[in-house]
Amino acid sequence: MSTSLLTKRALACSLKQLMEHTPLNKITVKLLVENCGLNRQTFYYHFQDIFELLGWIYQTEAVESIARYRSYSTWTDGFYRIFCYIENNKTFCCNTLDSLGRSHLDTYLYEVTSDLVMGVLQELSAGMEVSGEDKAFIANFYTLAFTGLIIQWMRSGMKEQPKHMIEQLSVMIEGNFTQALHKYEKKLVQP
Repeated sequence: MSTSLLTKRALACSLKQLMEHTPLNKITVKLLVENCGLNRQTFYYHFQDIFELLGWIYQTEAVESIARYRSYSTWTDGFYRIFCYIENNKTFCCNTLDSLGRSHLDTYLYEVTSDLVMGVLQELSAGMEVSGEDKAFIANFYTLAFTGLIIQWMRSGMKEQPKHMIEQLSVMIEGNFTQALHKYEKKLVQP
């Protein structure tokens, strides 16, 4: 593992530790580097600010770990991993949700969800004539619905078990992706 990656991980670990008891908006670069034994110059060599580090954490810890769940048979596993990541990093994620860093959490949720949904749509639309624009619209619709569900789950204290939520999603979504694709395919065929 490269020295750069080790340094980034040390900074990420320090930020997550601090966020266990300090709101993100109160964490300074000085506090962050003192917590992990590095200097400010080292921090600024790797990141422009704490929010860029926050985005890097979400990207490396969560987004990359669910890339293999982009098919119709595995999308529920991918969503389950999203819920589990948030549950396992509850304080970190909720602290982000309640801060100026909220956009990083929103971006993370949107990216991973959109990637999963688009993977499913690409698989299901094989052999269909559905425009890329229409697929993007369907993906955006479901992505916004799913991310809204996740945010609401976080806001309500994450009381409901992820497995139960995934089961509910699966029942509700079963067949809807295909149905939507068929409707958009017919739209292209109609004169």
